[in-house]
Amino acid sequence: MTGGRDTSDDGELGRVLDLVAPRLRALRRHRESTLAEIAEATGISVSTLSRLESGLRRPTLELLLPLAKVYRVPLDELVGAPATGDPRIHPRPVRREGRTYVPLTRGSGSLNAFKQLMPGRKPGVKEQRRVHDGYEWVYVLSGSLLLGLGEEEHVLVAGEAAEFDTRTPHSLGSATAEPVEVISLFSRQGESVHLREL
Repeated sequence: MTGGRDTSDDGELGRVLDLVAPRLRALRRHRESTLAEIAEATGISVSTLSRLESGLRRPTLELLLPLAKVYRVPLDELVGAPATGDPRIHPRPVRREGRTYVPLTRGSGSLNAFKQLMPGRKPGVKEQRRVHDGYEWVYVLSGSLLLGLGEEEHVLVAGEAAEFDTRTPHSLGSATAEPVEVISLFSRQGESVHLREL
């Protein structure tokens, strides 16, 4: 007791906050992102991010919330709160280019799973083929998927899966006018290409 106030909680809080800096640095390096990229995604200045990662700036909720969102980790994981034993994931859908991505993993691994809902194909519109480092795996839940891979096109129906090296030009979209729903596994590089805004 000091001045009638128990400081043991302050000591514990200080120890918890001291561990945030190396976690932030490890998460950024794992994503192979620069401080400038994280600054652009969060609106937090590069100098503040640098001080947070070096432990020179005390993390606050205002700073940790956007970082948890960008790194796609729960806030309690970011600060190292004890595990609750609840394995459930509470996904927040992301919409991009007319598609809906629902994260099915916590985003802390080298491979992450998403459920994707793609709109029906419009006549005369072709999906843009992309190339990037990494690997991708898809499983069709419902509808028909048109997989463009190199010079070929493949139609996959519900219950079928495909895996491919994403250094080959590739595209995914509905094969029909009806939506298609798939489960996708992305490497880190693939996730950054498909979900650049995260």
